Amino acid sequence: MYRDDETEPYPGYWDDVDVRAAAFTPRDPVGQVTDIAAVLTMQTAEQYASVAALRRELMTHAGSSAVADEMIDRSLRLELAAALRLTEYAVGDLMAGSTALAERYPAALDAMMHARITDQHARYLVDLLDAADPATAARLTREAVELAGALPAGSFRRRLRRLIETEESVTLAERHARGVTERCVTIEPAVDGMMRVTAYLPAVEAHAVFDRLTRMAKAMTGRGSGDDRPLTERASDRSLDQARADILCDLLIDGICPDHGAVARGIRPTVLVTVPALSLLDPEHARTHPAEVEGIGPIGIDRARELCGAAASWVRILTHPETGIALSVGRTRYDPPPELKRLVRWRAERCLAPGCTMPASRCEIDHTQAWVDGGETSLENLAPLCSGHHHVKHSGGWSVRQVAGSGGVIEWISPTGRRYLVEPERRMPVFQSGVDNEPAPF
Repeated sequence: MYRDDETEPYPGYWDDVDVRAAAFTPRDPVGQVTDIAAVLTMQTAEQYASVAALRRELMTHAGSSAVADEMIDRSLRLELAAALRLTEYAVGDLMAGSTALAERYPAALDAMMHARITDQHARYLVDLLDAADPATAARLTREAVELAGALPAGSFRRRLRRLIETEESVTLAERHARGVTERCVTIEPAVDGMMRVTAYLPAVEAHAVFDRLTRMAKAMTGRGSGDDRPLTERASDRSLDQARADILCDLLIDGICPDHGAVARGIRPTVLVTVPALSLLDPEHARTHPAEVEGIGPIGIDRARELCGAAASWVRILTHPETGIALSVGRTRYDPPPELKRLVRWRAERCLAPGCTMPASRCEIDHTQAWVDGGETSLENLAPLCSGHHHVKHSGGWSVRQVAGSGGVIEWISPTGRRYLVEPERRMPVFQSGVDNEPAPF
């Protein structure tokens, strides 16, 4: 590996690289992949720092004026695009990200330099904090960097978005009202005779639209509706994505879905709305404890009131004001009752496989310890898994268990022996009498 000890991104950089390079061994192929990824992350961070330093130097020599700054950016963008053989659009993103990390979020850049966070984490951090109020971004930067070092990228993005929404919940209703005025539908030419249709909609309605399309697509393709044919016999069937697209066209062009019949016409979307009981009664409480929609995040309490009073297609779960325990759910048997399924999905909010972001509403309810092996149908032994990870759990060589007394944490141990702990979105208190459980491993 080429190295120049006089130009280190930070003291000890090359020692870190040497240690990681020494770890490359065929006896641990997964470790080799992760070590290479760490080195690439460190080098990407060095590139960000170099681009930001180059831009800063050019700005310093040119003096301060808006016209001069714009010309320097254009000139540098052109030169880097030519040197890197990239589009100016891509280089513009590189320059913007470099400037943001070096000037506004140096702690995140330092974490990248030491491979504590990935480039994807850094991009999510910049995008979300830059969109927030500057004071909010300043307050949350340190916590955001710590979260990025502890969570998979998708989970980090979701958690940071929720933190920002909660921090700015005082203005949530006002910001939503402003956003609603910008709703629109646009089209964009693509290749191969195709186009992209984009709808900018209120989050709840968009979630409901996608949920109904998905349910109708599953009814059309037989997925999740009792289709027992082997996969080989369904190889020519439309995928869920293709079916969703076909249904969207049928509904919008003709207003009917000829391929579905009466079954699909009866399908309605389901959106899970969690509302703290006191927030419905106390506006001050609602500012710090907003309502939340599964897979979306906080929404204004006025909007939540509308949903709680709307049709039965909205599943309503009120939580206890002190413990957060969902009211009026529970019972055990092999097939979980609907109330228990809702509670399991509400607690997790997503598939509880490492890094998966599939909403729990589109997951299967799995007995962590299989029923045939003595597993109970209880909150402490149920978790949502998407179809793919459900198959991996049972046939992929992984060991999976729900950590006793943890409130829903799932431990996954890979075939190579690596251990991952996946936390649900919401912890549920576990009440046991006369039983000494092992402590939670965190």
